[in-house]
Formats: sequence, structure tokens, C-alpha cells
Amino acid sequence: MSTVVDSEGTAGTTAAPTRTRVITDWRPEDEDFWSEAGARVARRNLVYSVLSEHIGFSVWSLWSVLVLFLGPAYHIDAAGKFTLTALPTALGAGLRLPYTFAVARFGGRNWTVFSASLLLVPTVLAGIVLHPGVSYGTLLAVACVAGVGGGNFASSMANINAFYPQRLKGWALGINAGGGNLGVPVVQLVGLAVLATAGAAHPRLVPLVYLPLIVLAALSAALRMDNLTSLRNDRRALREVAREPHSWVISLLYIGTFGSFIGFGFAFGQVLQVQFHQQFDTPVKAAYLTFLGPLLGSLVRPVGGRLADRFGGARITLATFVLMAGGAGAVLAASHAKSLPLFLAGFVALFVLSGLGNGSTYKMIPAIFQVRAATDEDARRGASALIGMAGAIGAFGGVLVNLAFRQSFLSSKNGDAAYWAFLAVYAVCSLVTWAVYLRPGSRWSRLV
Repeated sequence: MSTVVDSEGTAGTTAAPTRTRVITDWRPEDEDFWSEAGARVARRNLVYSVLSEHIGFSVWSLWSVLVLFLGPAYHIDAAGKFTLTALPTALGAGLRLPYTFAVARFGGRNWTVFSASLLLVPTVLAGIVLHPGVSYGTLLAVACVAGVGGGNFASSMANINAFYPQRLKGWALGINAGGGNLGVPVVQLVGLAVLATAGAAHPRLVPLVYLPLIVLAALSAALRMDNLTSLRNDRRALREVAREPHSWVISLLYIGTFGSFIGFGFAFGQVLQVQFHQQFDTPVKAAYLTFLGPLLGSLVRPVGGRLADRFGGARITLATFVLMAGGAGAVLAASHAKSLPLFLAGFVALFVLSGLGNGSTYKMIPAIFQVRAATDEDARRGASALIGMAGAIGAFGGVLVNLAFRQSFLSSKNGDAAYWAFLAVYAVCSLVTWAVYLRPGSRWSRLV
């Protein structure tokens, strides 16, 4: 009798289905196993992983919307608002490492239920404290707590990485991450809806909208997701990955791609209000545009993964960085010329390209360890550890983006210095990608 995964997701024989939501036998590289039952179970876990991660990204990005509501009554200047968006970015980045290993320690299903439920804390707190007269310190503390939503990405990616075979990882990780990234434009659309209907005096409505959605995500994970017993924590995994030079290369590249995406997503609305104040003198005018870039960047992330599956992650990543340098140059030129159409076009291009680069860079992770590792299990273990490491370091890139904008606007009242910095970073990332993976004679040119 062949071994399959039954309707409840537990490996075993077809005669002995259970409801434990624990899979003891998982062989995604076995094509018979995959076609018979594995693909169906992996797809189900992917769907509910995306739902939880999506809500996590929305909560993580919550303050990119809420700062638009903080008018004169809150007595917070532009620099203070950039700090409010930088703090949750930083905490979310820091949580990505422990969240990665929590999947193996507690189980993918179990941790998804817990991490989704934890999102209730920052949403409830935001709903309580948002009113004129609240101290800036209180807002900083509550904004920081929203960073728990950023950790969900790492645990979700590590979990889905274990479910899919190597040949489909670029697509699967792209779908998982892209669906999660969509939480950024969705929360901005929620903010736009509140601004356009209830008005800027009612910021509490934005976090309260998410309370039932968080409960739905946690319940769905509890009822429909599975734990893989093959996922085991190895305390040496992160240490080994940290000693691998390619881990630091990938982390640098992810600063350039995901750091740009999340940093711009958090800051774009404020940048429009400060740099083009005459055109965006009210929060609702900025909110009409802030969602567009993150939306397109999220939608194309799976495309980046798919292109990487076909043409190679390094090639797509290099092309992305070269074009991102051009996009940063266009934004800089638009800033000097005070051209709003060119400014918007350049920023939208940066969002789209960072989304493509997110997908292609993450495709490179399992490919590297598939070459380096002695066994499929070693490859999975190394890739999962690097997903957490690169995800954490890359997310700190979002902090740097917000700090760059804060300093640039403080010193010169425009973002030009920040745009120069972004251009330089993309040029460096282009050079590193070519030198390590694509230069003539590199052993990686056909592997990554």
C-alpha cells in the first residue's frame, strides 16, 4: 500500500486517516508522492499561510497609514512621523530570526495560529490610544509593537519552503511573499476609505477594521494548516549559514530589493506630503496614490520568482538593480525639476522593480544551498535559516530608507540626498551580483 497524505494532511496509509494535523512523511522531491497528494496539501497550506502573512504585513504597515491622520492637533513634525514608521520596521526586522526557527520548534500550523493571534495586540492598542493629546512617547511605543506583524513573513516563508520541491520554490515563495506584501497596499486602501468617508478625525477605525480579519486568519490556520515533523530545529544552522559568504551577499541584495519595497511603502505618503505639499495638502490626497506602488510591487513578486525559475535568479536580480538605479535617477531628476508626473513614474517603477527583485533574490537562496549541501535535508535546513537571516537584514533596509528620508528632509527640506544614497546602493548591488554570480568564469552563472 502506497504512502500518501490523507484528507486531513497526515502522512500515512489511505486506510488510516487521522485528524492530528501532523505530517510525519513528507517527500516533495518524489514526483509520485507529489502528484498523488503532496501538491494538494502544499497548496492548501500555501493559501492559509498567505492569508496570515497578508494580515501580518497590514498590521506591520499600519503606521504608514496612521501618520497621515496625525494632523496639527497631535503636534508631530515630519521627522517625528518618519520615526513612527521606522520603529515598527526595526522591530519587525529583529523578530524575523526567532520567527524563522519558531516554525521548526513549534510547528508551522501551531506557530501561524499563535503569530496571527498576536496581531490583536498592536491593533487593539492603536485603537485605544489614537486621539489628540496622547503623548508622543505613547505613540512611539504602540507603533513599535506593530512590528510583530513583520515577523510573520519569515516564519511563513520558512514553512512554505519546506512544503515545496526545489523546481517550484521560486514560484511558491513568490506567491507566498507576494500575497503577504499585498497587505501593504490593502491597509493603505483601508486608510483611504476611512479618510474619504469618516475623515481624518477617526484614525481608530483603521486598526479596528482588522480585528475580525485577524481572528479569521488564526482560525483558518488552526483548522486547515499542518505541522511537518521533518522540520527540526538545528541550533547550528544559523551559525553555519552566518559562516557562508553567500549568505551575506544575499542579505545585501535583499536590503536593496525588499528594504526598498518596505521602506518606500512606509514612507511614500509622507514624502509626497512634504516634497509636494501644494499638490498634497490634505492626507486624503496623498492616500489616493500611496497604495499604487506597493500594490504593483506585490503583484509582480511572483513574476520575479517565475522569471528566476526560468532564466536564473542572478540574471533577473542584476537586471532589476540596473533598472532600479535608473529609477532612482529619474526620481532625483524629478525632484530637481519639481516634476510630479516624473516623480510618481520613477517611484512606481522602483516599487515594481523591487517587487521583481524580491522574488528573484529569494529564488537564489534554495538554489545556493542545493549546490552547497550534501543532502536535500541539509539544503532545506540551510535555506530556511538564510530565509530568516536575509529577511531580517533586508527588512532593516526599510529602517535605513526611513532614516535616510528623515535626515534628508531635516537637513535640506527635500529628499535629494536620500535619492543619491539609493542610487549608490543599487549600483553597488548591481556590481556585487555580477561579480559574484555572473562574471565570466563564475561557477555560479548557470546554477543560481
